[in-house]
Amino acid sequence: MAVIAFIGLGQMGAPMASNLLKNGHQLKVFDVNPQAVQNLVQKGARAATTPAQAATDAEFVITMLPNGDLVRSVLFGEQGVCEGLSPESLVIDMSTIHPLQTDTLIDDMHARGFSMMDAPVGRTSDHAVAGTLLLLAGGTQQQVERATPVLMAMGNELINAGGPGMGIRVKLINNYMSIALNALSAEAAVLCEALGLSFDVALKVMSGTPAGKGHFTTSWPNKVLKGDLSPAFMIDLAHKDLGIALDVANQLHVPMPMGAASREVYNQARAAGRGREDWTAILEQVRTSAGLTQHHS
Repeated sequence: MAVIAFIGLGQMGAPMASNLLKNGHQLKVFDVNPQAVQNLVQKGARAATTPAQAATDAEFVITMLPNGDLVRSVLFGEQGVCEGLSPESLVIDMSTIHPLQTDTLIDDMHARGFSMMDAPVGRTSDHAVAGTLLLLAGGTQQQVERATPVLMAMGNELINAGGPGMGIRVKLINNYMSIALNALSAEAAVLCEALGLSFDVALKVMSGTPAGKGHFTTSWPNKVLKGDLSPAFMIDLAHKDLGIALDVANQLHVPMPMGAASREVYNQARAAGRGREDWTAILEQVRTSAGLTQHHS
């Protein structure tokens, strides 16, 4: 079993640390909240008074903090992790922070002769308690293999995201998509209500279509991702249907800012001559707008 320093005992960190203890690891803990530290000490952890003290003799140092600036100060600040860290140790940042900050942190640690990877988590604090988190590991193959037994003490599924900094990238994009989709879904649900449509009926229909399943797994794999833009459902027709929905919403005084914003993307695609292409060509339209000229698989 490993000797682990755990820094950041908040809503996610505290149960994650508890699960490391339950799985037989030796734990040294640090947090600015003394009560959070005390709670873990009662479960068998040792308290550290500074990040440096926590890191001393630890094989792994896990940080679970609210933002990138705090991660930086814990690592590099006065009495920070680097002051007590062995070059043989592995630092695992499990916080959800800015991916470009993650890149800089990993580079700065490497420049000082230390090893660091990112492994943010998916799912909720309930899963943290149950030990069923989704672990998104960003690191070298060697780092990910080394960290896996420790990470799996806190979760039940690990995805190797494909290199340093890639864990936080996939976490961010997943959250971006589900958070934005939450707002779009709310517009659709309210439009159901305004039109007098039973939500149960909508639920039954959407659960079998791209509306509920998402395009990554339904419309894209057989069309745009194969380079096939022959129309199964034309952009011109999608634009027409979107327009009808926005018009009826307008008449019923239902605000549809997400839908209105998406219509501009369809307008761009039509202006670019893509009107008769498949609706999945929206992906190519956005790629062109972003100045990306080659496919990223």
